[in-house]
Amino acid sequence: MITVQCLLEFETKKDKQKALNLMRNFSACIRYAYNRLLEGWNRKDLKKHLQSVFPLNSRYCDDAILKARETLNACIERKQNPKKLIFGTRHLFEKLKKRHITGKRRKELIKEWKEKRQGTVYSRGDKTKKGNLNIRFVFLEKTLYLRINTGKGRYVYTKVHRNVQKGRAQKDKWVNFVESLAIGESTKKYIPYSVELKKRSGKIYAFVSFNEELPEVSITKESGIIGIDVNASPFHIAYAEVKRDGNLRAYGKINLSNFIGKSKETRELLSWQVAHQIVNLARERKRAIAIENLKKLPKGKKGDGRRKLRRRLQQFIYKGLLQKIEILARREGIEVVKVNPAFTSVIGQLKYSPQYGIDKDVAGAFVIGRRGMGFKEEIPENYLKLLSKKEILEYSLYMLKEKKRELKERLEKENNNWKKNAIKTELRTINIEIKMANKQLKDIQSPESNPATRQQASGGNKPVRGLLDKRQKSWKVLRAVLTFPILGKSFVRDFSPLKTVLVSGDWKRVVRRSVPVPGAGTTAQYANVQFW
Repeated sequence: MITVQCLLEFETKKDKQKALNLMRNFSACIRYAYNRLLEGWNRKDLKKHLQSVFPLNSRYCDDAILKARETLNACIERKQNPKKLIFGTRHLFEKLKKRHITGKRRKELIKEWKEKRQGTVYSRGDKTKKGNLNIRFVFLEKTLYLRINTGKGRYVYTKVHRNVQKGRAQKDKWVNFVESLAIGESTKKYIPYSVELKKRSGKIYAFVSFNEELPEVSITKESGIIGIDVNASPFHIAYAEVKRDGNLRAYGKINLSNFIGKSKETRELLSWQVAHQIVNLARERKRAIAIENLKKLPKGKKGDGRRKLRRRLQQFIYKGLLQKIEILARREGIEVVKVNPAFTSVIGQLKYSPQYGIDKDVAGAFVIGRRGMGFKEEIPENYLKLLSKKEILEYSLYMLKEKKRELKERLEKENNNWKKNAIKTELRTINIEIKMANKQLKDIQSPESNPATRQQASGGNKPVRGLLDKRQKSWKVLRAVLTFPILGKSFVRDFSPLKTVLVSGDWKRVVRRSVPVPGAGTTAQYANVQFW
């Protein structure tokens, strides 16, 4: 679906006022329909009721229900309370509540509020209704007009303006759309298009949405794939090129720091530019693209003690960026594979970052690419052996409990409530890891148990059909045992020290500190013993 924008020029102020009245009635109809949907009304009864309340035809009322339903579903998806939704944006509403904003500034805010709250009308496309029933493009004396149904068989005609840059006419989707309209007029084979009118700064714009004809997929994953992983801290894209046999061919990063502090419109423009970079790379290398199939990305919440990260995440347009990559790739005939995002980062950190000596984010992109190719990730044999050793589990438990003790001391000394929340989050994570390590220790001590971690690796070139729960738990245990206890940090970017463990299974060489005597338990520390 493509959306293009054009400016409308009304011949008289009277015609413009008719369009504004239509927009006000339609906006009110959306709000009314939204509240009735909250009460449980069905579409059929609500449609009849709206026609008796508002001066709108059946089609407009049905479209208002559609927009209200979209708004309601968006609230539910964002896990917001639908009853607390404010039409016109909460941001402007909260500003207008402030009494100290007066004079010209207040008038500007009220104008903007009314435009967002009352300035919209939508008409969905229909192939059987010459493309659109209520708001339709027509050619009059070789000039393009937009005909708007204002009710009771009355119409308003407006001229359509959109500038096309020189040399870009062939690539401009608007030019292709107008050509399709002209062909439809002559052949009587109309293309459906939806139109939404919006008022912005006193002017009325039309946003036209229509389907484009996409070329057949010519670049598939059979020739290899590029895995994409977007990261918030630091803010960048990591990509990894995966060969047909599943091995790493090349990798790189694209810095996204210029997104920080920019307006929403600027971030949208920058996102398209980055998406073009990725797609151009895939076209040049003749590789498909693998992305994560994300439904929701957590962006933190106020009072979590991570203000800087939260502000960065609030400007994190991960899902939108992946959608743009997908759109552009399809236009170029490049296959896009969406994969399950579960444990891609963990597997990359523990398995491929030390193996290839690459950054953990690149390693995550490599796992995404391999998963897109159909490979599944078995736990390396030395890692499996490691998880069956009592001494490493006891050592890890000791280190985790020491970390927990330090966090509790910090919590008691901390006076800032927000920073306390950040420490509490760390404590919850440590408690979960302690629980997993304890469970693993009990499993290997129990003769009747058959934990997943005792299963031997059976090769990595089997098609993936979703990670099994047991294998997921094993990766969780590995992260708990290896990350902080062995590397000494909760947040690690360099996992190269784990190569010794991965290749030889010798975890003692990695530990560069005094440790308790293995096998002596996790509750007491004895004389220092060095493992080198």
